[in-house]
Amino acid sequence: MTSEMRPIERSTLAQSIADRLQSLIREGKFQPGDHLPPERTLARDLGVGRSTIREALQLLAAQGIIDARPGRGTIVTEGALEALPPVPQDAPPPAGLLPLPPSQDTRRPVLRIPDLRKDRLGTFSFISWWKRDTVRDAQIMVVGAGALGNEVLKNLALMGVGHLFIIDFDTVEMANLSRSVLFRPDDNGKKKAEIAARRIKELSPDTRVQYFHGDVTTSLGLGVFRRMDVIVGCLDNREARLAVNRFCYWLNKPWVDGAIHELFGLARVFVPGQGACYECTLTEQARREMALRYSCPLLARQNVLLGKVPTTPTISSIIGGFQSQEALKLLHGLPVEAGKVLHVNGLTNETHITAYVPREDCQSHWTYGTIDELPGHTAAETTLAEMLRVARGALGDDAMLELDQELVLSLECHVCQTTTEVLRPVSQVTLEEGHCPGCGELRQVHMAHVITGDEAFLDRTLLSIGVPPLHIVRARNSEEYRFFELTGDLPTALHFAHLERVERDRPRIRPKSRPRITLGEYVPEPPLKVRPAPRLKVKLSHAPES
Repeated sequence: MTSEMRPIERSTLAQSIADRLQSLIREGKFQPGDHLPPERTLARDLGVGRSTIREALQLLAAQGIIDARPGRGTIVTEGALEALPPVPQDAPPPAGLLPLPPSQDTRRPVLRIPDLRKDRLGTFSFISWWKRDTVRDAQIMVVGAGALGNEVLKNLALMGVGHLFIIDFDTVEMANLSRSVLFRPDDNGKKKAEIAARRIKELSPDTRVQYFHGDVTTSLGLGVFRRMDVIVGCLDNREARLAVNRFCYWLNKPWVDGAIHELFGLARVFVPGQGACYECTLTEQARREMALRYSCPLLARQNVLLGKVPTTPTISSIIGGFQSQEALKLLHGLPVEAGKVLHVNGLTNETHITAYVPREDCQSHWTYGTIDELPGHTAAETTLAEMLRVARGALGDDAMLELDQELVLSLECHVCQTTTEVLRPVSQVTLEEGHCPGCGELRQVHMAHVITGDEAFLDRTLLSIGVPPLHIVRARNSEEYRFFELTGDLPTALHFAHLERVERDRPRIRPKSRPRITLGEYVPEPPLKVRPAPRLKVKLSHAPES
């Protein structure tokens, strides 16, 4: 009888709350890594005081079920399920407590607190809408690595953008150092795109970079644009902006444009189908100026390189910051003011937004249809005849290829009555070549922009006539267009692997181990090694006895 008389186990209110929270964890309402609602919310939902809640949480923390730290909240540990005590089969559910309804905090996306001592991007996790994986997987092209490009690249790298494609055809000069954070005096004369990529890799080793030294208007395949999430333009001329605008509209890609001059700047976002595009913003005067500059095709490239834009590093930082922010919003699907422009007046510290009016007759408003990938075709190996066969297999025997830039067929001198065959894109023919070597007169340029199949040079490769690797070739008949990508160039044209091998192959220098020294600990000095003095042998000479 005495053995059956045992003390009655009493359960405190704090223990009951702890049991209730254990059951919710066991049922999967709270999973490892999740945050428990704040103490105030638990006290309200369970109808008890905060001191009781705090005591219950201490019980769970002592069992290793939760981890409560000031400033981080209360988190269910990764080993919580293993730490939960077993539940007897006949144990009734905890009584006397109100059910714990899902509070507003538990319905929000789970906020995982990073270790800020080790995670360089950890603070971004506190932003409610931040998607770390989206930023890490993003592919962004930055066109132009000057003052604006330096600021944009620096910002995107610091924010953890995983893939950056940098393009510029210019080289570093000393005047760039006053407004370009990525360049150094030793970089004078080197390629801007490559130097910017190297500095970005130093700034953010986890960012994968690729650089391209060339002209975005003619040298970069559209397949590269096609695989970008956002394009950011940091340009200083209308021709390049117009080309980027058309490429982005053709492939339905958003792009962010920026411009600076002294203490003035502007930033704008263009999204195909949402308001005006860049070409819509050009005034009639600007169109006339561009038409005049292109009146002689061999002058076009020379004119693009005329002049430098005076600016300051402060306005570069401001506009570059806005561009980076807009790119980040596009990645996260946040609303942007597409087809509008933000003006920044650094003299008066005023900003205002203006909406552009879309033009119904804008030539850029054309989006490519379905793009057929050709994994077995590259620009360097595919001939015009092969490309025509592909096009005619899809469009019929009357199909022709349409080139993105004019092909210079020949240069004719009417004075000397001579004709020189060229067969190169107009971007590769200089103004000096346009003059006759015999009389010095500017020769007439004969060009073509379509390949019909009647040409005598169908054995030439696409690359030799100016079609870049991974480009999307247009073909048409009298009724429709088809688009073919030279996908065989993908491994070499878009890899984001520049500077990766250099870092990987760099030999590791293992420092020599040193004795550990603890403050307050006596470290005996090694005994001095004293070399024994050489033993002197003295030979005594005895004087002769007298």
